[in-house]
Formats: sequence, C-alpha cells, structure tokens
Amino acid sequence: MTRRTARVQTNGMDKLKIAVLAPAWFAVPPTGYGGIELVVSLLAGGLVDAGHDVTLFASGDSLTKANLSYVFERAPSELLGRTLPELRHALACYARADEFDVINDHSGMPGAALGGLVETPVLHTVHGPLDIHDAQRVYGDIAQVAPRVGLISISENQRKPMPDLPWVATIPNAIDLSLYPCKPHPGEYLLFLGRFSPDKGAHRAIAVAMELGLPLRLAGKNREQKERQYFAEFVEPHLGHGGIEFLGEVTHGEKVELLQDARATLFPIEWEEPFGLVMVESMACGTPVIATRHGAVPEVIDDGRSGIIVENYREMAEALERADALDPLECRRYVEDRFAPERMVADYERAYAASLSQ
Repeated sequence: MTRRTARVQTNGMDKLKIAVLAPAWFAVPPTGYGGIELVVSLLAGGLVDAGHDVTLFASGDSLTKANLSYVFERAPSELLGRTLPELRHALACYARADEFDVINDHSGMPGAALGGLVETPVLHTVHGPLDIHDAQRVYGDIAQVAPRVGLISISENQRKPMPDLPWVATIPNAIDLSLYPCKPHPGEYLLFLGRFSPDKGAHRAIAVAMELGLPLRLAGKNREQKERQYFAEFVEPHLGHGGIEFLGEVTHGEKVELLQDARATLFPIEWEEPFGLVMVESMACGTPVIATRHGAVPEVIDDGRSGIIVENYREMAEALERADALDPLECRRYVEDRFAPERMVADYERAYAASLSQ
C-alpha cells in the first residue's frame, strides 16, 4: 500500500485529503433523528470550506459539499444494529485508505477496530457513552489491537470511565447557527426532544409538566422495539391529558419551530450523556434548558446563563421560574461563543495535524 505524501499548503496550513466516515444508518444530514449525522454533515462541509479535499462515506441519499462515496443507495435505517451493513460500509472506506492523508471515523466501534488494519492515520470520534461494561471491554480491546487509532472525545466527562485510552483531543460538537434562528418571545409549553428510552427520561418530563399544570410537547425517535415498549408503558397512557402531546419524529424545520416557541426545554436525563446536542439547539433558539446534572450537562450548559442545572428531576418544576428569568439573547450568545462550527472544524484540523506529525 502506497501512502500519499504530497500536500498543498495555503497560508501555512497543509490542505489535506480527508476521509470522513459517517454512521451507515441515516442520511447525512438526517431528515429526522440523527445527532451524529448532523455533526458529521457540519464537519465535512466545514472542512471543504477550509480548502481540504474531503470524501464523505455515507448513504447515497446524503447531501454534502464533500465528495460522496456510498455502499447503500439509501440509508438502511431498517437494518439498524446489524453487523454486516456496518462492516460493508466501513470496509468501503478503509479499502481506499491509501488515497487519504487521514481518516476520521464517526461510525462506531467496528469502524474503530478496522482502523488498525491500515497505515493511514485514523482518528475515531467516540460518540457513545463509556460507562457501559461492553463498551469498556471493546474499546479496551481496540486500544490493544489497534494502538495507532487515536480517539477523540466529545466531552471531558465522556473520558472518565476510561481515562487511559489513547485520547488525542476533546472536541465538543457544534451546530450550524444559521439553521437555528433565535426567536426571543415567551412560550406557553414545555418541550422534550429525544429518543424514547428510560435514560432520556420522557416520563420524567411528563411528571414535571403535570406538576406544573403546563402543556408538554414530546418529539423524537420511537422506532426500535425497546423504545416502543417504553413508549407504550410510560408515555402513551398520558397522551391527551393536560396538554401532553406526542408529535413523532419531526423534521428539522418542525424541530426548530418547536424549540423557538417553547417556554423551556426539559432534559431530565439519568445517565452519563456524552454530550446532548438538543441542549445546544434549544439555547441557540433562545430557549433555556432545564437539565439534570449528569454526563456532560455541566460542560454544555452555563448554569444561570443559558439554562438551569438541577440535581434531581423533581427540582425541575421549581427551577422553571429561574429559567423564565434568563435572557434568550444571552442563551444565543453563549452558543455562538462555545459551539460555533468554525471552532469545531479548527479543533479537528489541529487533531489531524497532530496525528500526521507523529
């Protein structure tokens, strides 16, 4: 295998040939659910704007400024969780490894493991939690068999269960601020956005809304069997009572309107959330977030400026008055300061450069 070595340099910075490997399951950007895919879309486009030659490995129904390479003409969402589609997708990227200066894998643990097979530097962004025993075992094994694969975390908290993995950078996610216009005005309902699973806590959001006597709108992914079981038992019985409404898996435009018009977004998690993109999306729209202190929440929310952090979801109802007092424009300014795409792209450029200097 022959590695590329010639690189174009502009303004003192190497312009690279970069492969960005997205998850296989949803289009980039996603039409509905898909936080990772939103980040990957923004990153690939930002790298192109910075002058790099970028190939995005994603499904064929993706839209990108980068060169698009795909195995599946349409995203195989119905096969989510199966091994063979994920392997085919990742192998299509690594089979072309010698064409690139660096490969940035966002696809998952199989993609990280396969990165050890190639000479091209591979950086794997960890998007999931590491407090799960199986994930710890797999990432520990990957570090043993593929020690040259560097890992990127999306929060400092994400690293805590396994601080000795080969971390090379922490790069918080970002959003395209132009797609989340701020609309400062008092909202009338509470909002929950996310997967329907116990760790995300839609049932806790319902309890908060019922205590306050306020309407609640819920939207998010409810496709997999465990999600449907949870929804049927803990969410569905409350629908239609007290203004509790389920909207399904909304489009981006619908999501933004929901965020803009909400009084507050509830984020009642009880797990080690690695990041929590919906918090950033809400704050960008000028809507404060009330969240429980788990995972990366203290890294994402500036307590008392862009949202309110509580120790237990039972404190959320009482915290609403403090959230009402926050300035929507200050919520927006905070996101512009911390989660702009230019910052994220520059962070990844530095990580790529570091991997090439080793």
